[in-house]
Amino acid sequence: MSASDKFILAIDQSTSGTKALIVNASGTVRSRSSRDHRQYYPNSGWVEHDAQEIYDNVKLAALNALRVAQVSPAELAAVTITNQRETAVLWDRMTGEPVGRAVVWQCQRTAEACAGLKEQGHEGTVTAKTGLTLDPYFSATKWRWILDNVEGAREKLDEGRLLAGTIDSWLVWKLTGGKTHATDYTNASRTSLFNIYTLAWDEELCELFGIPRGILPEVRNSDEVFGYTESEGWLGASVPVTGIIGDSQAALFGNLCLKEGMAKATYGTGTSVLMNVGAAAPHAGGGLVSTVAWGCGGRVTYALEAVIRSSGDSLNWLRDNLGLFATYQEMEQLLERAPDHGGVYLVPAFVGLGAPYWRPDARAAIMGMSRATDKSHIVRAAIESIAYQVHDAVELLQSESCVILEELRADGGATVNEILMQFQADLLRKPVTRTGIAERSAMGSVYMGGLAIGLWNSPDSLPNCTHEGARYEPLMESSERNRRLSGWQTAVASLLAGTSKRQHEWEEAQNHHERNHR
Repeated sequence: MSASDKFILAIDQSTSGTKALIVNASGTVRSRSSRDHRQYYPNSGWVEHDAQEIYDNVKLAALNALRVAQVSPAELAAVTITNQRETAVLWDRMTGEPVGRAVVWQCQRTAEACAGLKEQGHEGTVTAKTGLTLDPYFSATKWRWILDNVEGAREKLDEGRLLAGTIDSWLVWKLTGGKTHATDYTNASRTSLFNIYTLAWDEELCELFGIPRGILPEVRNSDEVFGYTESEGWLGASVPVTGIIGDSQAALFGNLCLKEGMAKATYGTGTSVLMNVGAAAPHAGGGLVSTVAWGCGGRVTYALEAVIRSSGDSLNWLRDNLGLFATYQEMEQLLERAPDHGGVYLVPAFVGLGAPYWRPDARAAIMGMSRATDKSHIVRAAIESIAYQVHDAVELLQSESCVILEELRADGGATVNEILMQFQADLLRKPVTRTGIAERSAMGSVYMGGLAIGLWNSPDSLPNCTHEGARYEPLMESSERNRRLSGWQTAVASLLAGTSKRQHEWEEAQNHHERNHR
């Protein structure tokens, strides 16, 4: 059986769950299977996952997807992985078990540690080498927290039993039966330990964050074969594991933003707005981060990224915490009841604000409510908050890159909402294209893996290169658009002013307490 007669099993491991897709050589998705995993919130601003549960869900979703597609493991040409980035895992190489829960990219528990490093003057060094801000969003301080706070972690480290990784390297290690401890350039570039200019783990940064170099994975191109599944394992076949790429970069590749200046937005739990900036590593500013877009064909491509911490997660909060609706169909009905936001703005700083503010201390607020406000207005405000944040991100990308966006390519679960997509086009005053396949991150890993095994000869031969799902043109009057944006900007400014005031009051209280106890 030739490669063109085989299938790819794509593992799409996101913040909220795991999806497995079976894709054929023409790029058609034959089946999908998904499993949600539990979200743990042990303290305010903390978010955790069970890495073992995630791996168990990979197995269940993969086997079910194969069953539905009526494809046997022997018919697989490759297993590919795209994953939530920055989430930090430590595990015992002897037992194969995680050391404590994984600390999720959203988690703010290391905000104080990051603030301390900033006060000591280290942010310049970190940014100059990694392209990242000094922020709890990234992996290094999360690994350090696990080492310092999880019982037995230091002892295992001293015994040489610990391995560190992001979700991709955890899954690669499990899928290959512990034979491969590796990651790709995209995931490594999100840790605060990887020098994106030398393309290597940086000894100075490892020392700064207190992470031993020896526990970190080997870093490879996304299109390399990382290893093979075990023929005697749960899959029952030896299949190449390849196409390893972080979810946002995978969506950029999957949306075929292969030329400099092309951009995409992935509407998931958070939203990543990413622009291809070519072969030269950029030095970001203004709240953007520089990152590796991918390593493919022996060449590295770079990107500028604006990170939005909470977008689709705001809708989950309305459903799960406030109970404003039970299903997303019910949410759509509420939106139809409120054709206007009624002056209500939701600033979704549940785990701080990302670009262009980078304020991990900010917390969410709903503003502009009146006695006439009902839950439909709050739901619409949450939907619109996603588009406002993407607008701010695109404005920042354009100003820092000096590249004018011609079109935004959109993917992710929230893109099925027509109101969101139209409002996004109205705010940007640019067309927004929603791809025909929502799982563009998964398709990015499929494309990368297919190139690795020769299923496709070059990026130009990738399937669905011209396929579009829907296109939204701006319709809103400029005066109305400007009024909406002004209200949003006022709401954000008010939130940040209140955050600064609370911080000042807390510091004054601390100083007063210290004076009274000297």
